[in-house]
Amino acid sequence: MFARKHLPHYLMVGPFMILFVVFFLYPIVSGFYYSFHDWNATQPAVFVGLDNYRSIMNSRAFSRAMWNLATYIVITVPLGISIAFGLALLVNSFKGRQAAFFRSVFFLPVVLPAFLAATIWRWIYTPNFGLLNMILGWFGIPSVNFLNDPQIMLYSLIAVDVWVSAGFNMVILLAGLKNIPEELYEAARLDGASRSQQLWHVTIPMMAPVLFFVLTYGLISALQVFDVPWLLTGSSFTEYGGRRGALLFPVMDMMGRAFGGVKFGQAAAYGFLLTIVIMAVTSAMFGIRAWRERR
Repeated sequence: MFARKHLPHYLMVGPFMILFVVFFLYPIVSGFYYSFHDWNATQPAVFVGLDNYRSIMNSRAFSRAMWNLATYIVITVPLGISIAFGLALLVNSFKGRQAAFFRSVFFLPVVLPAFLAATIWRWIYTPNFGLLNMILGWFGIPSVNFLNDPQIMLYSLIAVDVWVSAGFNMVILLAGLKNIPEELYEAARLDGASRSQQLWHVTIPMMAPVLFFVLTYGLISALQVFDVPWLLTGSSFTEYGGRRGALLFPVMDMMGRAFGGVKFGQAAAYGFLLTIVIMAVTSAMFGIRAWRERR
């Protein structure tokens, strides 16, 4: 009787559940299974226990990728959020058409396809006749090979990623700014607070939940960085990461092992190692936030 009564409800959620199982749950379970096997997709999988995990963690490529990732996150996330917050404050100071214009201009890089954004920046970074090197030449600075010098390749990538992501974060932060009651600023001004004091004691505390969201989202996105460095270096499944692995990242290494080295078991293990890192970082973020709220 109960099943018959709720049959229409089950039928309505049925398509979602089928898609969820086929395209989400099954890949996770099968990936976890193959992470303990040596499998090249053409021959039967052979159980190897934790060998895939040991092989990955002992490899130089994994160490290089994790070092690049840590450096990238430490610089990109705070820098990107700071620039996005500054842009949000700037756009929030305008009204009407001016606000709409600047909001659209700053958001434009977000809607550009990744390959188009990478193509634009490859032209900007081109040695000798690229836009950036032309500007440097006006000041007598020699041409810089931004995408082939291991010392600066990572910083070149960071500039591109900040340019791409700042617009998205700006829109989120701008929505948070719009929700701050004007009465709080009026009260602060009556108390003699300067603009900087209003920013530190009114704006930032009221923006804490939005800043937490942007920070968490930025960290998770940064941990999965792949498309922009892949395109900037013109990588393939057999050659990737740029010169001396300067732009080698975990997802890139995982894809290379899977489709370049045909080691799908190792790629699956790589994916779960990265998942553990993402879950640990996210849990730490929420734990720190809960601790601060209890103080």
